[in-house]
Amino acid sequence: MSPELVSILVLVVVFVIATTRSVNMGALALAAAFGVGELVAGLDADGIFAGFPGDLFVVLVGVTYLFAIARANGTTDWLVHAAVRLVRGRVALIPWVMFALTGALTAIGALSPAAVAIVAPIALSFAARYGISPLLMGALVVHGAQAGGFSPISIYGSIVNGIVEREKLPGNEIVLFLASLIVNLVIAGIVFVLFGGLRLWARGSVTAGGDPGGTGDEGRARPAEGGTGTRPAPAATAVATRPDTAPGTAPGTTRLTPARIATLTALVALVVAVLALDLDAGLTAITLAVLLSTAWPEDSRKAVGQIAWPTVLLICGVLTYVGVLEEMGTIKWAGEGVGGIGVPLLAAVLLCYIGALVSAFASSVGIMGALIPLAVPFLAQGEIGAVGMVAALAVSATVVDVSPFSTNGALVLAAAPDVDRERFFRQLMVYGGIVVAVVPAVVWLVMVVPGFG
Repeated sequence: MSPELVSILVLVVVFVIATTRSVNMGALALAAAFGVGELVAGLDADGIFAGFPGDLFVVLVGVTYLFAIARANGTTDWLVHAAVRLVRGRVALIPWVMFALTGALTAIGALSPAAVAIVAPIALSFAARYGISPLLMGALVVHGAQAGGFSPISIYGSIVNGIVEREKLPGNEIVLFLASLIVNLVIAGIVFVLFGGLRLWARGSVTAGGDPGGTGDEGRARPAEGGTGTRPAPAATAVATRPDTAPGTAPGTTRLTPARIATLTALVALVVAVLALDLDAGLTAITLAVLLSTAWPEDSRKAVGQIAWPTVLLICGVLTYVGVLEEMGTIKWAGEGVGGIGVPLLAAVLLCYIGALVSAFASSVGIMGALIPLAVPFLAQGEIGAVGMVAALAVSATVVDVSPFSTNGALVLAAAPDVDRERFFRQLMVYGGIVVAVVPAVVWLVMVVPGFG
């Protein structure tokens, strides 16, 4: 049995044990990385740790630390209230506002994980407060980021168009952008319908006392739409008469205290640092969190404990194992095996599936950079349309970023407050699996097959 096949089988065993024995998958993956790296691939400790995602570790810790402070001092409550006012109480519009916001950020040049790191904590705080499915909210944030991710001036778009130009393939920047925009918009619409969006419309507007549509449910618990069970109704239900509150908010929610002003300033600084100054999102977030902690220690005393440490272990462990797979050539081995198939359409759909599957655990940009060159030999034969194939590969490799093992999915998982995190992880994993299973075939059928022959 080849080393590459052994490494894939070990990964399957890690998934099975983690699912059936409730062991943290990250810890299992680290042990597997040690065993496979040392015994099968002949790697030393440095070779194994080369795959540890230190940048993602800092992003997860820094962002969740900063927003834990924001939750503690009431800043996220203030932002949620501002969002309700923006859409005039229509809670159902908020997921689409978040979709559009992340899409706009990536379209103008933000990296997808940076946009998700900025928007997801606010979006999921809103979801927790108003009983919206965290899966619905998280999926729309991620798909929004990917919807704008291939504009001609975006990072992803520039990378793919650059690869196409370097490989001397026919390209079309607008087709690439519209392909990702339309696919992610359609998926977001389906998710909205399936996970409680229509019931959100039926609620109507948030009215006095926090009761959607004035149905008289004040103070009662409402089930999260498609989410993690029953939560209490928003704490605002009995306090609308307070002079410093507005309908549907908790006491003091709309009051800007010095701590909240400083936290809002820190969030704006995070956006400017990441988008305008191109600074690292994780290091910037953790620096801002430390500054806030120093100024208001009483608000942030418990924030370190609210960092999503189990999620950090899970994601970093799995990605370390994926790094071992890359180091020993397993991913290249699989891609080259598919690329050597003599049936162009079959090779095309298999490359789309490899892009989706591997990208669910690894860098989307790295996968696109590897798969497009692999497609060059049969694209050169002229039987497969290059524009459609490149678009299909790009969409397949990025639409799966809602997986909890990808950077975007991990940020969503870490940012969700007041949820059963293990259950939410399983929901994201199942949803990501469905996307991996369905979307590559659909984009292949729509984008590649019409250009064959």
